Amino acid sequence: MKKKLNLRDFGIEMWDQPTIFAFRRTLLDWYDREKRDLPWRRTKNPYYIWISETMLQQTQVQTVIPYYQRFLDLFPTVDDLASAPEERLLKAWEGLGYYSRVRNMQVAAQQIVGNFDGEFPKSYDEIASLKGIGPYTAGAIASIAFDLPEPAVDGNVMRVIARLFEVDYDIGNPSNRKLFQAIMEELIDPKRPGDFNQALMDLGTDIESAKNPRPDESPIRAFNAAYLHGTYDKYPIKLPKKKPKPMTLQAFVIQNDKGEFLLEKNQKDGLLAGFWSFPIMETQLVGKQLSLFDKTDNQVLDSLSLLKVFEDDYQINPVWQETNYPLVKHTFSHQKWQVQLIAGKVGKAQFSSSRELRWVAPEDFEHFPMATPQKKMIDAFEKVQE
Repeated sequence: MKKKLNLRDFGIEMWDQPTIFAFRRTLLDWYDREKRDLPWRRTKNPYYIWISETMLQQTQVQTVIPYYQRFLDLFPTVDDLASAPEERLLKAWEGLGYYSRVRNMQVAAQQIVGNFDGEFPKSYDEIASLKGIGPYTAGAIASIAFDLPEPAVDGNVMRVIARLFEVDYDIGNPSNRKLFQAIMEELIDPKRPGDFNQALMDLGTDIESAKNPRPDESPIRAFNAAYLHGTYDKYPIKLPKKKPKPMTLQAFVIQNDKGEFLLEKNQKDGLLAGFWSFPIMETQLVGKQLSLFDKTDNQVLDSLSLLKVFEDDYQINPVWQETNYPLVKHTFSHQKWQVQLIAGKVGKAQFSSSRELRWVAPEDFEHFPMATPQKKMIDAFEKVQE
């Protein structure tokens, strides 16, 4: 049995039981009147709820809705997800980003099939044992699908709690999550835990949002210490995130005599693994257009060297085009890309490289999973061709 935190050790004075009961009633009354009508709120199916909660991580609700509906059309059961081909799975997730989420989901689905006879586990600990399911998602599934009194503590909920109790701990520090979890364990309504969690989520994404909150409209303002004490602007405490690492890359847009483009499947683990894109290489030359003809350019030798590396690695010899393309920019959570394009043409549609490469006609791009940076590269190339 896990040891309960003493909230007073953290400067938190928990309410008495009548106040807790009044808070639950006030919050749930507001939720019953104002809750959003969302597809995943019309079901108790734990698989559906799991899909929605995973998609909603780092993604806006309105973006998620069509993805959620299409994903369940393609993979209506845990078995379907467990056995799906990787490319079909990535294509279904294309545009949502954070692709490790869907890969982990498939591993978890395979665990459910292998370890739980295909039945979604019903206890918090069993749910949390699945690949990629952390405390928040486990709490959401357990409370919403199975009515277990388990908190679902995400950034929105921590923001609301920080203001309620004037919590002087950084909500961005993962080690502080246990404090907000302990507060929620005291507050959660054991009779309607799923609704309680979702009410706080709704409140945190709208009235109690990070930007432009509307504290005077909050249904729980009478309980909110930060509101009552005039310290609302101080909470939550959140230190600045580490800035994403800048990266410069060169993309090679190669066409054969049929007008097909050379695409490469990313074989590396991690970021964008399994997705197709133009061949790309990290370089320090981006921001200065590769010049093949202007011999006064100090970058010429380095540019030619980079092209030679590409020709050797990919075992093809394009005729390079002297065309300027706009920089393609894309920011991930931990990397900030700047990508320069250079185009070339080859007469033959053959290559002997051991890399996973394909010649693909533009009308067939839709059959290949492509991440957002590749789509931006295609757009940048096509705009110059118009």
